[in-house]
Amino acid sequence: MEKANPLSEDVNYKNKEIDDRIIYTEGNNATAYGYSKNTISIVCPSPKGKEIALKLQKHLNAGLYIKEGYKGLNESDYKFKESLKNIEAVNVALHGENSYDNFKINTHTYEGNFKLNDIAKEVMKISKGVIFISSTGIAVRAIAPFLEGKNKDPGVVVVDLSSKYAINILSGHLGGGNELTLKVAQILNVQPIITTATDNLGIIAPDVIAKDNGLIIEDLKKAKYISSLLVEGKTVGIKDDYNMIKISNGYEKTDEIREDCIWITHNLKVDNKHYSFNNINNFYSNNNTIINNLNNDLEDNVTQVNLNYFKILKLIKKDLVLGIGCRRGTTYEKLYNFINSSLIKYNLDIRSVAAIVSVDVKANEDGIIKLAEKINCPFITFERDEIKSVQYKYEKSEFVLKTLGITGVCEPCVDLAGAEVIISKVKNEGMTLAIGVLKNTNNTHLQNML
Repeated sequence: MEKANPLSEDVNYKNKEIDDRIIYTEGNNATAYGYSKNTISIVCPSPKGKEIALKLQKHLNAGLYIKEGYKGLNESDYKFKESLKNIEAVNVALHGENSYDNFKINTHTYEGNFKLNDIAKEVMKISKGVIFISSTGIAVRAIAPFLEGKNKDPGVVVVDLSSKYAINILSGHLGGGNELTLKVAQILNVQPIITTATDNLGIIAPDVIAKDNGLIIEDLKKAKYISSLLVEGKTVGIKDDYNMIKISNGYEKTDEIREDCIWITHNLKVDNKHYSFNNINNFYSNNNTIINNLNNDLEDNVTQVNLNYFKILKLIKKDLVLGIGCRRGTTYEKLYNFINSSLIKYNLDIRSVAAIVSVDVKANEDGIIKLAEKINCPFITFERDEIKSVQYKYEKSEFVLKTLGITGVCEPCVDLAGAEVIISKVKNEGMTLAIGVLKNTNNTHLQNML
């Protein structure tokens, strides 16, 4: 098994109609709304905050931007000198043998050239969380020019110079600001201040549900609408196609899609009609019998309901695996049109694709590589010997046997990726497609291949 290309970073889907046949790759947040960035940065504009900054740095293994250089501080400040002496031992104990080297690399000191605007610009770009040791006013003015949106901004926490409060001021949910606030408060033994309404009411916000469960938020405006209902004391339904979400305060389970509801699914909507299946696993397969003619039976197996979709928030599960075969040199555009139209045909959301898989000879197929990059998923290839171990389960292709020495590509590769084939096999102008659903809802089998 080979990985032909890595997961594309800094990609986030906005809510767009799949029928538009456009894939948007804007933003960050590669794993649903979980950050691909992994750095916490501490900004300390005042020498008075140095002790607080150092304590946080050694516990969080964070990057530190501090106004004074070590030389002057070591000569004039005994406590600071002692803190530096102790940091190596503490960091090794907390983070391993190489952590002190990381500490030195990640500490940025400035004698007389501390430009807060430049530093704020850098940390907002590279960090999953930012901590200011300052007043809230300084922090707010520093980050304001670099805000991009709640689905892109890191969580920002302010600790006052008296070390009394840890205050979240940005991206409490998706950016992890609330979680970071609580962690900082615990380290410093200070009062955490969190102002997001749902948290203060003891309600789990929909964007937190998405983040904690690796789901893609279809539309942030819809998430805001659902949150407003919860804050108003109204009950929000959860239609969970996977039974993966624990029902908590403010929510109730529903078996049917309705307005004022969260829908957890990999399906999509078409022309403002909801195509719902009573049970994903039972619908797609019965005793491992593959349904080959799903489209022909679609109208007999769905219920069409007119709904106001602005009042329904879809949280999209990335659990689809696409097995693809094609002639050498097939263009990305041709592949995308084929794949997207097939997914629409079978009522599947393209944003649910967790991986594209194929045979090893396709590892450098430019069209497939570009397709995987555009829809933000890995492209994994399997050796033919691996394919031979499972090919007996699927329909034989004499052409593939003659050219590659195996009896099939699409379905065996989906199988090897840890998915159950649900659509087998779609053919069009030299391209073939099989669609599978990952058996492990945590995608651990797939993650182990990356």
